[in-house]
Amino acid sequence: MAPAVAAAKLTLSYPLYASDFDPQNSSFLLVGGGGGQGRTGIGNKIVIFLPSPLRPHRLTLSQTLINTSRKQTLSEVVDIDLSKDEDSVTSLAVASSTPSSVTAFAGINSSEKDQAAGKNEHLRSFRLEYPPKRRPENDAEKGGLVEEYKGQTAPLGRASLFTPSTAIRKETYQRITRLSRPCKVNGGQLGAIATGLAPEGEIVLFDAKTNGPMGPWVEARLSMGKGQEAADVDIIGHDDAQDVPPGTFSVAYSTDYEVHAFKMTLKQNKAPVPQSAFEEPHPDAFASTKDRSKFRSLRFLSPSLLLLLQNRPKRSGSDLLLLELSSSYQARIIGTKRLHKGINSATALSVTDLASSKPSQSTQHIIAVAGQDTSISILTLEHRYEPPFKSPKFRLHTLLRAVHPLQITSLSFSTFSPPQTSQKDTPPQYIKFASTSVANTVVLHTLPLTPYPPPSQKSSKQRYVLTSPGRSDAAQMTFSIIVSALVIALGAFLLQAFTEIRGGSPEYLGAKGWLSQRVHDYIAVPYILENGTSIAPNTRSSMSDRASSTSSSLLGEITTTLSSVSGRASSTSTSIHEEITDKFADLQSTASSSTAAAKESLADTPENAKKALSAALDAASSAAAELKEASEAYSATASDTLTAASNSLTSAASAATQKPSNQYAHIRDLLSRHHHHRRHATPPIPSPSSSSNDQTTNNIPHMIIHSDDDDESKLQAGYHHVGREGARAAKRWEELSAREREIWKGRLLKAGVWVKEEGEAVLKGV
Repeated sequence: MAPAVAAAKLTLSYPLYASDFDPQNSSFLLVGGGGGQGRTGIGNKIVIFLPSPLRPHRLTLSQTLINTSRKQTLSEVVDIDLSKDEDSVTSLAVASSTPSSVTAFAGINSSEKDQAAGKNEHLRSFRLEYPPKRRPENDAEKGGLVEEYKGQTAPLGRASLFTPSTAIRKETYQRITRLSRPCKVNGGQLGAIATGLAPEGEIVLFDAKTNGPMGPWVEARLSMGKGQEAADVDIIGHDDAQDVPPGTFSVAYSTDYEVHAFKMTLKQNKAPVPQSAFEEPHPDAFASTKDRSKFRSLRFLSPSLLLLLQNRPKRSGSDLLLLELSSSYQARIIGTKRLHKGINSATALSVTDLASSKPSQSTQHIIAVAGQDTSISILTLEHRYEPPFKSPKFRLHTLLRAVHPLQITSLSFSTFSPPQTSQKDTPPQYIKFASTSVANTVVLHTLPLTPYPPPSQKSSKQRYVLTSPGRSDAAQMTFSIIVSALVIALGAFLLQAFTEIRGGSPEYLGAKGWLSQRVHDYIAVPYILENGTSIAPNTRSSMSDRASSTSSSLLGEITTTLSSVSGRASSTSTSIHEEITDKFADLQSTASSSTAAAKESLADTPENAKKALSAALDAASSAAAELKEASEAYSATASDTLTAASNSLTSAASAATQKPSNQYAHIRDLLSRHHHHRRHATPPIPSPSSSSNDQTTNNIPHMIIHSDDDDESKLQAGYHHVGREGARAAKRWEELSAREREIWKGRLLKAGVWVKEEGEAVLKGV
């Protein structure tokens, strides 16, 4: 969740285009704008606001958010009316200030008549005196009232620094006004102004410490060329550098696709030579669009760091680029940040440095970016003062949505002055941030700062930051890997425990014993198979064991059957072979005796021979008939043997494909359905305190399991009413004695409708 930010809003009577804080006193904010030359009826003004109501550090965050309009207000303290015959204020910058006044430069075009005559005094300077402070309420001399404002607001001068336009229609105006901070060595201050809507863009550098704008103070002119203009300009001084002369400034400016930079000093005799520091590369041949991103703004973070704001082609988003500048101003990208997807095109950029009163290796910059959707993104960038910068990272602090009704025109930060007192004597620190809009609105946000490292660490190099610096890349990667591994391990552990409780996997953790019986019964719901049969939890392994043992027994039965059939066939074949062999032996002896008798009879008389031959033929016919009967008996016996073997194999195969405990499958199904209904619906079993004469209870069917009258090992089950004959003699499982429960467990276990792993929960209410 984004942190809340205190805000104050004020609506004026004219559109606003520029703003800047007093660098020495963040209680005063200058804004400028107007409706242009006289035809609109809207005046042109510069206003000083006093954004210092009740002290913010006395308020809690919730009070500030709830009572924003009452606790944080803006008030106009100085209102400068400018000529309606001239243009509006297009740019503004505070040059210097004292406790009683402030000096500012502004871009204001002369009247159209003067411009047509070739005279456009676009650079103006003003000195604005502050009103006196409010007297204490107990001051009797002044009565607690504010003194009458007697200060003066005086124009210091005006000048025309741009090369006169040769265009027929004079539209050139001062779009950019930028000033450096005063140099610590000699107090020198360099200023830069840039054109807008000029036939040939131009940047003019001038000495901002002179008393008034006059011609000789121009330090340098840079021509952009025909049809080219500067997108933005920025200046920074080399106050702490050891390798450059005192009073040296770095200047950078950008066009649509290029960034140029150079060094210069005040009063130097030769013109500066800008160096091409960075250029937006052309898209490759296979890119979907041939357009390039355009640079919108740039700001120096340090003499070696440059921040670029660019808009992608076809309003497809905006990016921040962080460039590291070498001594020869050759830049390389060391950091990027894609702004949130709601920003199709950025319109303004502002940065400020959270300086430290004590030497420190690192500093933090606050970055504000305004989008065309009137949102403002506030980011922070933690980096070292000097190279190497070690890939600094952008961090989004907060996103302020719908700050203004219409387009945001300017952003400005107050200057942070680190406290010099000890931590315990220092009040809470804040930095102020202002934005203006063409909708006549100015909004002030107050951002609270926190000490870093925290006071509890008692560091000698404590400083103030908006967001605490993050971990290094290596530490962040290590932390992410450890957290990911812990999350995966915890997920696997919980999944394994859950599947064990549900009975879906072998027990490795012993998770069943972690829960009470009631919680276990609630989690361990039955499994529903495709055919609608329910399987109670914790029975799948037992069913697998039973199926395995059943398969083993059936395989043994088939093996035994095959051995029996083979033995029977072998013994039958042997007995028949012996019987036929005996028959042939008898027939052979009979034929021999008949032949011998026939020979003897032939020796006696023909009549006797005839009789003997007839007897031999009869014996042979009888032997043939007996042989045929033996063969038929052998065939019938072999066929019966093979038929018996086929029937035995068929029954064995049928038994192998038969589901185990099929005889009591309906009881298993009824028991599972009873357990499922008992968990998810009103239990059908009456409580022990219910009266047996309750008619409502008698009408509720109950599951009853009983043994057969002739054979106690055979079980029968069904749903019956309590009032049915014989049903009242049944006992609920809870009413059985320990011995009776063990007997019934043996019966159910033998029948295969219950296993020990299920526990007695599935039998409750039966």
